[in-house]
Amino acid sequence: MKAIAVHPGTPNSMHLREVDEPALADVPHGRGVLVEVLRVGVDGTDKEINAAEYGDAPDGHDFLITGHESLGRVLAVGDDVPTHIVPGTIVVASVRRPGTSLFDAIGLQDMTTDDVYFERGINKRHGYLCERYVEDWRYITPLPSCLSETGVLLEPLTVAEKAIAQAFEIQRRIKVWEPRRAAVLGSGTVGLLATLVLRLRGIEVTCFSLPRPPYRNSELIEEIGGTYASTQDTDIKDHGEFDIVIECTGFSPLVWDGAQILAKNGVLVLVSVTGGERTVEIPSDHINQAFVLGNKVMVGSVNASPEDFARGRDDLVKAYAFYPGWLEQLLTTPIEGLENHEQMIRELTENADAIKVYVQVAARSGASSNGAAAVGANA
Repeated sequence: MKAIAVHPGTPNSMHLREVDEPALADVPHGRGVLVEVLRVGVDGTDKEINAAEYGDAPDGHDFLITGHESLGRVLAVGDDVPTHIVPGTIVVASVRRPGTSLFDAIGLQDMTTDDVYFERGINKRHGYLCERYVEDWRYITPLPSCLSETGVLLEPLTVAEKAIAQAFEIQRRIKVWEPRRAAVLGSGTVGLLATLVLRLRGIEVTCFSLPRPPYRNSELIEEIGGTYASTQDTDIKDHGEFDIVIECTGFSPLVWDGAQILAKNGVLVLVSVTGGERTVEIPSDHINQAFVLGNKVMVGSVNASPEDFARGRDDLVKAYAFYPGWLEQLLTTPIEGLENHEQMIRELTENADAIKVYVQVAARSGASSNGAAAVGANA
């Protein structure tokens, strides 16, 4: 079958290649689920892997199949797969797989203390930019049919789901915490989805970002009842204090601006991964004193748990009810077919207006019982 892959360590090595067909038997104990890939979302991680900034191939391979934001349809299942996952089910597979730490052993690999991560499409495990894959059912989230198009947003949504869930989990320490105001720093895909999650929880949201409104992202924020403010026109410290601040700009100096707008008993959650060497001067005494006297928290959040995927699925369904048509507007930039991987990279690199670039791997009409039988025969 066809797949998009890179040679880790070699810049701009993304290519289309033939790889072996997956089979249910690849997953032991009858837990395998064979999935036809429908769509795969791509983001800056894929661009950086192609630039050889990070990523490693699975042991025994000199290539890595990329893509970690999957959406697929089940073709066949093993004997020990629960009955809520059957052929025809729309599914999303998670990204990180267990390593060696205690947290990995209890199913919390998103909280691992290992230095080496096993992440599909990113490091040490092949990803989803291929025609079919097989996975252990324990790492698969089934979706209702209404998410057969927008379900590709689930994986990036889980970044926001975990961040917000961590804030609430931490604040169990004070017994009663009812946040009313939140700030989201950044209006990219994760910023938009974080705003959605917070609005679904009835929280007032102000999204701060660089571009001046009006433009598509600012209008999307306002469509769901949020407030948008450009940092070119306003200082975020002029907008009062916030109970939750989610930093997802990828521009690390804004972390310290976020710290200075946090209310007492507030939580600042950092989800950006910044690999540069940027430094900045900050009012450290002021920030330290405010955090100590105000019982404030700053926490990092990465990856997501199965519970975050389940919450994300439920929130996607709620979004259809409360904000019909909103999710579809995020799917701005389709790439037709695996063979157009060069266009995919161009869109990621050059299209500043894209919200979600995704590869349309197979049309939904191509997934059928006849197709499942044919794949099973060839596996």
